[in-house]
Amino acid sequence: MPGVVASVRFASPTRGGDLVAVLASNTWAAMQGRDALALEWDDGQAFTMSSDEIESAYRALAGTPGRPVTQRGDAAARLDEAAQVIEADYVVPYLAHAAMEPLNCVVDLQDDHCTIHNGEQWQTLDQQLVGELLGLAPEQITIHQLYAGGSFGRRANPVSDYVLEAAAIARAARAQGRGAPIKMVWSREDDTRGGHYRPLNVHRARLGLDEAGKPVAWQQRIVGQSILTGTALESMVKDGIDPTSVEGIADLPYAVPALNVELHSPSDIGVPVQWWRSVGHTHTAFSTESLIDEAAVAAGQDPYRYRRELLAEHPRWRGVLDLAAEQAGWTSDLAPGGEGVKRGRGIAIHQSFSSYVAQVAEVSVDAENRLKVERVVCALDCGVAVNPDVIRAQMEGGIGFALAAALHSEITLDGGQVVQSNFNDFQVLRLDEMPRIEVHIVASGEPPTGVGEPGVPPLAPAVTNAIHAATGRRIRRLPIGDQLGA
Repeated sequence: MPGVVASVRFASPTRGGDLVAVLASNTWAAMQGRDALALEWDDGQAFTMSSDEIESAYRALAGTPGRPVTQRGDAAARLDEAAQVIEADYVVPYLAHAAMEPLNCVVDLQDDHCTIHNGEQWQTLDQQLVGELLGLAPEQITIHQLYAGGSFGRRANPVSDYVLEAAAIARAARAQGRGAPIKMVWSREDDTRGGHYRPLNVHRARLGLDEAGKPVAWQQRIVGQSILTGTALESMVKDGIDPTSVEGIADLPYAVPALNVELHSPSDIGVPVQWWRSVGHTHTAFSTESLIDEAAVAAGQDPYRYRRELLAEHPRWRGVLDLAAEQAGWTSDLAPGGEGVKRGRGIAIHQSFSSYVAQVAEVSVDAENRLKVERVVCALDCGVAVNPDVIRAQMEGGIGFALAAALHSEITLDGGQVVQSNFNDFQVLRLDEMPRIEVHIVASGEPPTGVGEPGVPPLAPAVTNAIHAATGRRIRRLPIGDQLGA
């Protein structure tokens, strides 16, 4: 085809088996050439489960004891004695990173050196693994870091998948006598269907309350794939516990006398997974902040004050909680909506990357059950605020990113293949869906901490808690989608 130079077959460094790359003088010609390839694939060893089958298997696992993560008191015994027990399953789906710039990488391979141009998040690991693939020492690998159009964790892949793929293509091309630098470009469909995803997780939780409505026992089982197992970072997994699976719940700050957390990390699920902006906090915050809200309502108490009382030993948590509630006008009534419109306000709080974030979401649900997130008030304690404008921008971006996932986004599998392909069916946030956002920064003399990711975790539970306040309906699985009309 015009512009096509060659096709090369090469052994995949991370996927197993062989792949084929089309080399061309420009991206469009390469994509047209690839579409014209006649290939036969052997899928005899392929993973073939659907999302529904995975979730069903996870729910069954959640009914069995897992590896102990946190054992504070005897939650099972205290639950048997509780005056009231809340039981709930929370489910979050696989998620793509969906950065505006699909994955790409330039590799210039010479006999004794390799130069890489890439939007890097993990230079050291990429340098190490590319060197191992090519038989070169780390000092023979030069990486030029470029700014990328988004990443959200995808360019910090624990197995350096797309960087190794580019290096493998360059090596295969050299074996054919083609030594020019290779610029590998994934299409949007490649990025959506052939990527690494935030793991699907099922949380099974039980929370016991005493006669006064105070928590006495919290038991939670998490079922989801490990991100670290089978990677160069597997040494971080201790006693079978991947810390990225349980962060945000293992050290729950609420004053609950008995807290038992257990983990199942299935090893027979063949879906590539990795961190997604805020990693394990993306699902643990949704489960914990939904459950504590359910407890407040069951106890007949205000969700903000209920949390505040349980955080008496944690002044920085209380600080952002108070600031968000004050700035949101928590104690005042929301202005009524139009005819048939229900309005509600929800609150959530979470700590990640050593920063504390509380968010209050205001939502409206019209007579046709259409949801609109009207306003989000965010309070943040990240220590010394080095650049307040950057901090606000990161919070605003994180809230928009998280809201897309809460409302719309999910990766589903049918026969082991990803169903979604592009932004038409893996929907990101539209301009008219963006709420008004206010960011308030706590004045602090503590050391500065993270702001790129902590804005994400509290958003989904703040929104779903607001939906309950407006409609009386609990949302226990994401995305929200059309659940309000079901």
